[in-house]
Amino acid sequence: MGVNAVRLPHAGDEAETSTQSVLSECVTRTVRRYLDDIGDTECSEGLFSLVMSEVEAPLLREVLAWHEGNQSRAAAALGINRATLRKKLALYGII
Repeated sequence: MGVNAVRLPHAGDEAETSTQSVLSECVTRTVRRYLDDIGDTECSEGLFSLVMSEVEAPLLREVLAWHEGNQSRAAAALGINRATLRKKLALYGII
């Protein structure tokens, strides 16, 4: 098993396991819980858009903080252009 990986059962089969990162496990559990909570109700903005908007801002904040506000290093860590990072930071009101 790789670094930061855990074994999770596949949906509906508790005996079978799969290797997922801790981050992937967190997303899996959270999305499952969200889907259980909403049932058949549709997400008006689309589930993908909802998840991305909920995840992107904290990701940007944490990576920027980790790099002590250095946008060039944060952008490099995220694998995006510094201009793209600045656009996203402005979009979420982080800068």
